[in-house]
Amino acid sequence: MLLAIIRDTRSKLAMLLSFCFQLEAIVVEMQSGVKGSEQKLNVTTIPHVVAGNDIIAWIANKMKTTVEEAQTFGTMLVAYCYIYPLQNHKKLVMCNDASLYRFQTPYFWPTQKWVAEDSDYAIYLAKRNIRKKGMLEPYEQVHYNHLHEWLNHKWDFIVMQATEQYKAGKERKKPDRVVLDCQERAYWIVNRPPVSVCYTNIFYQQAIMRSKVKSSVSLGALVKYVTTYKNHDPFLAPCLPSNPWQTDNDTYWNLNMRRVEVPTKSRVERWSFSFFELLSDLRGRDDFKIFLKREFSGENLAFWEAAEELKLGTASSMSTKAESIFKTFLAPGAPRWINIDGRTMGLTVKGLDHPHRYVLEAAQTHVFLLMKKDTFFRYLKSPVYKEIQKKAITPEPHNFSPAQLEQNAQNRSAGIHPIILWQQEEEENAKAAAASAPVDVKAMMSKIDRKK
Repeated sequence: MLLAIIRDTRSKLAMLLSFCFQLEAIVVEMQSGVKGSEQKLNVTTIPHVVAGNDIIAWIANKMKTTVEEAQTFGTMLVAYCYIYPLQNHKKLVMCNDASLYRFQTPYFWPTQKWVAEDSDYAIYLAKRNIRKKGMLEPYEQVHYNHLHEWLNHKWDFIVMQATEQYKAGKERKKPDRVVLDCQERAYWIVNRPPVSVCYTNIFYQQAIMRSKVKSSVSLGALVKYVTTYKNHDPFLAPCLPSNPWQTDNDTYWNLNMRRVEVPTKSRVERWSFSFFELLSDLRGRDDFKIFLKREFSGENLAFWEAAEELKLGTASSMSTKAESIFKTFLAPGAPRWINIDGRTMGLTVKGLDHPHRYVLEAAQTHVFLLMKKDTFFRYLKSPVYKEIQKKAITPEPHNFSPAQLEQNAQNRSAGIHPIILWQQEEEENAKAAAASAPVDVKAMMSKIDRKK
């Protein structure tokens, strides 16, 4: 399992490094393509400064894309410290205006694999503390105090290094000193960000790994979805036998109750659209259980349902329920053991140390995908599904005259609220479970004695 995790991590790192190398090739080309100039910043002339709108225009022209997409790409370059802002350091975005930026020195690029160690950050903060005379940013002050406690055993060395670097910096020319300070600050803003910036960086890191789809493919999927569901959309197709909101006739609701004995053909057809549709319909799930029972493979669905109950259960029962599910389905020698991969099992076992509602999410998703890829398609070809297709009914449409519609409206009665129906169903299930449970004779006799 550990080797699999290491291989997976290495492959992701290799993909990330490959992407970074491609970014760097673009940045190198951009440095020669975007014209830089000297600009004044706080009475100091800074060389090789570029404007945000010039960078975005170059990206849009180079990649043949829109200004919005070019701005998003530019923001990603800022978030990964290939370009840094000179004016607003904490706002790691590319603005499509005259905001000033500089290209980061390659020493700070991600492919250099310079690990952002706590001691280096402590030296940087100590140096800023000397320069600013104790006036650090609030988040920097928090980091500074934490590192002072964490690295207290070598704090004298850190202060000495910071002092030497500060003295060496004062000997440089002021433009060089300002540029170096901006470069360091940009690096640490990315690698030790404030809380608000941290989530932005995580978003862009995830965006890099997310697969992209062409707009033609997305539109094709949308057309396919609409074509599939159009006969099941009450706005595009009529409700059979009639729409109860218009006719005040509740036959439609009765035919489509949660666990009706004989479903409609439209409902059965919807089960075949996707595995999610099948499990979302309790009547369809019951039919799927019949198929699994014939194949002696109902453990996966039972585990999926147990994980759903854990999500919707009370907080007080979470720990007990999670432990019961683990002993029933996941533990070695479990009575209804299910087969999941080692990585998912490791995540689940680790999460059970501190159980919560979604502690079984990884295992549940794994089991869902297994049933979706194999069992679901075998069910659609099975005699069980073909039999329910034959039994399914197609209601005859109601044809009400205006007078009948008026009469239906006058005879309208208040229906039972769905929550009350659900409570009644839960009570019936509880009674059935209690009736099937073994009777404790001693407890019954003690109750009778107390009554006497």
